Amino acid sequence: MLPRLITSASAFALLISVTHALDYPHVTAEPQKTGWPLTAEERAYVVEKPEHDRRPGRESNKHLPKLWPQVPSAGHFGGDAWLKLHEAHVKTVQENKGPLDVLLVGDSITIQWGESWKKHFPSYKAVNIGIGGDKTQNVLWRLDHGGVEGLQPKAIVLMIGNNNMFFTPETGIEAAAKGIEMCVKNLREKFSAAALIVAKILPAHAPGNRFYEDIKKTNLALDPLKLDSDPNLRVLDLWSDFTNADGTIKKHLFMPDNIHLSPAGYAVYADRLKPLLEAYFSGKPMPAAPARPSKASAAPAPEKPAGSKPADVAPKASSGIVLPSKPVLNSRASPSSSCAVAFRSPSPTPAPTTAAASNLCGQPRSSPAILNNEP
Repeated sequence: MLPRLITSASAFALLISVTHALDYPHVTAEPQKTGWPLTAEERAYVVEKPEHDRRPGRESNKHLPKLWPQVPSAGHFGGDAWLKLHEAHVKTVQENKGPLDVLLVGDSITIQWGESWKKHFPSYKAVNIGIGGDKTQNVLWRLDHGGVEGLQPKAIVLMIGNNNMFFTPETGIEAAAKGIEMCVKNLREKFSAAALIVAKILPAHAPGNRFYEDIKKTNLALDPLKLDSDPNLRVLDLWSDFTNADGTIKKHLFMPDNIHLSPAGYAVYADRLKPLLEAYFSGKPMPAAPARPSKASAAPAPEKPAGSKPADVAPKASSGIVLPSKPVLNSRASPSSSCAVAFRSPSPTPAPTTAAASNLCGQPRSSPAILNNEP
């Protein structure tokens, strides 16, 4: 169920969460800059105005692309589709308030962890708030509008920036890197004690391709920002894990679109994350440069091919994810949309039969406790 609409006159009394915004480099004309639920004015602003009409500078007819990645802006798929995905995430977050092992933040590469997360990290309770197609500015908006309110994550994994260079390369390399930095600052402000792992953007397509080269330059532009001067933050550079000696991508680690990851790609990603998470959860400092497993990027044994997923589509969930006694998957978005999902570790005993079962997009299924892989 969507949050009820409220007028600006009653907004102050009814807002259930207000988050202090960072000192962003530009103040937009957005009527409600923080907090959840949205006022009627803010909802209309987000739904009715295309994203390009809400960018910094538009209110004064200026073109300020260098500021786009650093200033919060809601996404827009057309109509209220993007906002419904955010609302689904907010509902999941509200139902999982309190202590949490891992919070996953990002775009389609994050939301498509799906079954792979459960396979590689079965002991961690995790909430995934990825949305396909998101840019840094969209993540900033979600963080400021109820996207993580009430969560107490011990560790956070952020991967964002891919879509900045794909959809809006005109912002420039340094601006995109600054957008990633702003996401880091936002998360750190909200979760001062959490371990923060910032994964650099993965390679895509091939050397010489504009998208490939822009991603590579953006990753390099992160280095002077010294994000890891934060003692509880590690920057995870996966470039060499996903590329061959000549710079071409390792095809078996990607879907046919040469952007999104195959199950083998998520296995490599997981192998690089594990040393960081395991060290942190065992009470040790996260290693500065985790060793690469010797076989992490080797070609896997033949398996059934997986189809490519576009940037705004999440994979279907496979069986084996055990739900808690209350359902945690509540998106009412269509099956073609990225959906909110909370992962739980497998339980040795069956979950209560009264629990609702859903697939990744919240459609009721016959099994009382297991997410299955039917459409």
